[in-house]
Amino acid sequence: MSLTDSVSTEQSIENALRWLANNRRLVYFIFVPVLLVLWLSSGIYIVQPGEEGVVRTFGRFSGVTASGLNYHLPSPIQTVNIVDVQSIRRAEIGFRTASGDRKEEVLNEALMLTRDENIVQVELLIQYRIGDSRSFVFNVQQPEVVLVTSAEVALRSAVGQMGIDAVITEERARVQDETRIFLTRLMEDYGTGIMVTDIRLQVADPPAEVRDAFQEVVRAQADKERRINEAEAYQNDVVPRARGERQRLIEEASGFRDREVLRATGEAERFLAVLGAYQLAPDVTRERLHIEALEQVLNQVDLVLLDENAMGNGQILPFLPLTEPRPAEQAPVAPAETTESE
Repeated sequence: MSLTDSVSTEQSIENALRWLANNRRLVYFIFVPVLLVLWLSSGIYIVQPGEEGVVRTFGRFSGVTASGLNYHLPSPIQTVNIVDVQSIRRAEIGFRTASGDRKEEVLNEALMLTRDENIVQVELLIQYRIGDSRSFVFNVQQPEVVLVTSAEVALRSAVGQMGIDAVITEERARVQDETRIFLTRLMEDYGTGIMVTDIRLQVADPPAEVRDAFQEVVRAQADKERRINEAEAYQNDVVPRARGERQRLIEEASGFRDREVLRATGEAERFLAVLGAYQLAPDVTRERLHIEALEQVLNQVDLVLLDENAMGNGQILPFLPLTEPRPAEQAPVAPAETTESE
C-alpha cells in the first residue's frame, strides 16, 4: 500500500467518526432499534417432524415444544436444545464401523473373562432412540457415552456368568437377553431418557490366537450331536419294528399252542369215544374202523378196472396210463363215528 492510500484511509475514518459525533442522536434512533429487532428475531426457531425442542430459561427447564415454527426469548434469557426423538441410533461395543463399512476391532472392549476363567472376544451392536428428551438433556452429562459404558458393564456381567462354550455356541441368545434387561434397568436408574430398542450379538469367539483350536472343538461337538441324533433316529426305527416282530411271534406261538391243544383235545375225545363204542360192540366197531381206513387209503390212489374178457391167455394186456398221476395229498384223518351195536 502506498503512502497516499494510507493517508486517504485515515482521513476517511476520521471523517466517519466526526460525523457520528455530530449525529449521535440520529444513530441512537436508527441503529439501536435495528439491533433490538435483530436480537429479538434470534428467538425464532423451527422444530422438524420427529424432533422436540427443550427450552431452558436461565439454564433451568422451561418446557418442551413440538414440531413446527416456535419462539423463545433471545439468548441468554432462553436457549433451546433440539432433540431427535424418532430416529434409531446405534452404539457399538468391541468394534467401530469406519468409512466404507470397514470394521475396526476395539480389543479393550471386546475381550472379556468367562466364568471358567477363559477369555472370549464379544462384539455387541445396540440400537436405541431418545424416549424422554427432557431427561436426555438435563439428567446426565453425555448420556450416549453413559450408554456405551453401561452396555459394556451389562455385557461383561452376562458373559462372566457363563462358560466359554455356552457363550460361543448355544447360549448366545441368552447373552443378548440378559444384556438387554440389565442395560434397560441401568438406563432407567440413571434417568438418561434413552430407550433401548434392540441388542444384537455380532461376534462371540475365542481370541484370534486360539480361535482355530476352539473351532475344532466346536466342530467335534457338532459332529457328536449329529451322531447322537442319527443313533436316536436308528433306535426309533429299529426298536418299534423289533417290538412289532416280537409281538407277531408271540401271537403266532399263542395261536399254534391253542390250535395244538384243541387238536390234541379233540383226538383224545375221539379216541375215548371210539374206545367206548368198542367196549360196547367190538366187532361192529372194528369193522367200521377197517372200512374207514380203506376209504382213506383208496381215496388217494387211482384204480384201473379190467374186464376178464380183456385178458388173453390169462395174461393182462399192457396198460398205458394217459393221464398224469395226481400228486399224493395227505388226506385228513376223519374221526371215526361211534356207533352203538344194534
